[in-house]
Amino acid sequence: MKKILTTPFSLEDIRSLNAGDRVVLSGVVYTGRDAAHKRLCAMLDKGEALPVDLNGQAIYFVGPCPAPPGRPIGSAGPTTSGRMDAYSPRIIKECGLRAMIGKGDRSQAVKDAMQEYGCVYFAATGGAGALIANSIVKAEVVAFDDLGPEAIYKLELKELPLVVAIDSHGKSMY
Repeated sequence: MKKILTTPFSLEDIRSLNAGDRVVLSGVVYTGRDAAHKRLCAMLDKGEALPVDLNGQAIYFVGPCPAPPGRPIGSAGPTTSGRMDAYSPRIIKECGLRAMIGKGDRSQAVKDAMQEYGCVYFAATGGAGALIANSIVKAEVVAFDDLGPEAIYKLELKELPLVVAIDSHGKSMY
């Protein structure tokens, strides 16, 4: 069954999803890889306000390529999500993150946080970065621009096809 979703997500949106569901996602998502996640957690440690509001939002684990002329972004394929496992449970719990997009399995600690706080993990097709970029209609750096492709981007998506790889009920495609 294919579900059509738009960000931001409600808890009900997330709890309605099951591992294996096909999803078409539109709306705003933020990017973030390990360097950005490390900075976000350091800011939480200091009690500082984060540069983006992640409540009800999704983070896409990607380091996009530079935009070719006339395009908002270059190739934007998923990166291996396990590198964010040290940070994801805290961001889910403290920031209200509702979804993550990437590739590869997640640790048990991440799965436990997803189940407890209501978060899903969407799989994007690895090796299809140029195709995925076609679903990105706008891209802008919104934080940590010194990190280059690992900066936090605000992406506007239109009909990005994804699969629910791990749901908020503890079920996994892996």
